[in-house]
Amino acid sequence: MPLLMLETAIGRKTHKSAPLALKALDKKAEPLGWSAIGNAFFVTTYYAVVFWWCIMMCLLCLKFANVASTTETASSLWQNTIWTTFTTDLSNGWWITNPIVLWCLIVAWLFIYWSIRKGTKYIEKVTKFTVIIPIITLLILAIKGFIGNPHLWEALSALFIPNFNSFLDIGLWANAIGHSLYSLSIMLGIAYTYWAYLKKEDSNIAVDTVIVSLVDLGISILASIVLFTTMYSTGLSIDNMSASWIATAFIIYPTAIVNLTSSWVLNAIFWFIFYFTLCTLAIDSAFALLEAVSHAVSDKLKIDKRKTTRVLAVIMAILWIIYTTKAWVAFIDIVDHRTNQYAFIIVGLLEAIFVGRLIKPQKVLDEINLNTKKFSIPKWWFYTSIKILAPIASIFLIALPVRDLIKNGWRYDTNYSLTSEIILWWCVIIVILSLGYLINYILRHTKNWQEILELENKEPTRDEIKE
Repeated sequence: MPLLMLETAIGRKTHKSAPLALKALDKKAEPLGWSAIGNAFFVTTYYAVVFWWCIMMCLLCLKFANVASTTETASSLWQNTIWTTFTTDLSNGWWITNPIVLWCLIVAWLFIYWSIRKGTKYIEKVTKFTVIIPIITLLILAIKGFIGNPHLWEALSALFIPNFNSFLDIGLWANAIGHSLYSLSIMLGIAYTYWAYLKKEDSNIAVDTVIVSLVDLGISILASIVLFTTMYSTGLSIDNMSASWIATAFIIYPTAIVNLTSSWVLNAIFWFIFYFTLCTLAIDSAFALLEAVSHAVSDKLKIDKRKTTRVLAVIMAILWIIYTTKAWVAFIDIVDHRTNQYAFIIVGLLEAIFVGRLIKPQKVLDEINLNTKKFSIPKWWFYTSIKILAPIASIFLIALPVRDLIKNGWRYDTNYSLTSEIILWWCVIIVILSLGYLINYILRHTKNWQEILELENKEPTRDEIKE
């Protein structure tokens, strides 16, 4: 919550994208903003992929109803359709693309671009549908999970009664922090971007960020209830779940839906509802991420944002065609792990240090508490969180995974090739952390942008400051 408040406050105060918002506070902080945008760029790669997977699964509901009469056919339907191998083996025609998958990718990117093509005013209209619909469908699935479920108590006990020994597992904490950062859209430049569009008198950061955080928590709990009650109602349990969200969503969950009712028609309907829900959630995330990247690029290069969005959507769609091939599900897993357990936490650590140590956090707190009346954020809570707790937690959460990484011979998973880990593990983190320096270096050595950068870095005159 304090990190979300920090980003929203800086975004509203400066009315700029993440890199230039941080630069407005301190010129040395611009690369940190670009690291957040780097996170957004790479996360967009697999959110778009997840989106077209969900589109494909919606289209497969009729096929599921007709042929997937067993758990075996249900669990293999997604894997067989996208022709994935779950390995990084580049042999055996890994470059072959399934036409169905390719068309789903094209449709996904058209939806993403369509959602943000006219800017934030149009996004507001889109989200009235894409935010409300998944809540309704989750409630429908949750009600179904409670009705006639002989294993309801087991499901709720497995979800809400903790195994306290697991609290000693650092991987659990790292994944929990990663989930929180993802779902609150922190360290991705999104909070800077959207709050930059708001007028100061139209928003109350202290109240709004608390509401956003609590609603986010509530939706997460609701989604968890849906997952657990559905799986337990069909005889599956937590032992059947996978550490991989890909396997859980696209392989294990279909095996639960196939046994949800005795009617294949109802099962097909619930199949469609579930994956349509994922579609709406995925497109929200994807276009928010693309908007953050587009805003940062257009802000930096002083070019039209709509054209920037259009060009970025085309470039990214072309680049991510490679994710439609046989071997690339494994690569998504690698990139996801890298950004989740490392890049997010490193950017969060640097952001907390920057605000807590290099600039006066009171400036940020004053912006947070602007427009507040009865409710305001206490100084002691914000200072303690930003200057002490966030850095300590970040260091702790990054140190222990690094220790495990060293124990594993600097490998994420020995089942994956060393080449793929170097390209999609080490290179990704290096690009994310050095992106700002690379961009500024390129622009400084490009004649067309030298004059723009000189004007941008020029100290304003008294008349300009007054204006």
